[in-house]
Amino acid sequence: MPTYAYACRSCGHQFDAVQSFAEDALTVCPECGGALRKQYGSIGVTFNGSGFYRTDSRAKSGGSKDASASSKSDSTTSAKPAAASTPASN
Repeated sequence: MPTYAYACRSCGHQFDAVQSFAEDALTVCPECGGALRKQYGSIGVTFNGSGFYRTDSRAKSGGSKDASASSKSDSTTSAKPAAASTPASN
């Protein structure tokens, strides 16, 4: 379940609440009874590893170019559609 951050508009009390997606947002401050507002922060997503940028898949300079040439020839031969077979008529 996600954790939401709330802050009171009246007294400034800040707290976190664990709520399901189906639950309504909290509206009353537990300290003073004032109105609450939901606080939004940055999300904690980190992309690690290779393959997220166009340059990550390129061969390093001085590397072998045979691997890229063979993958290109494989992709062109596999892109050809197979011949359709027709059922034999009697």
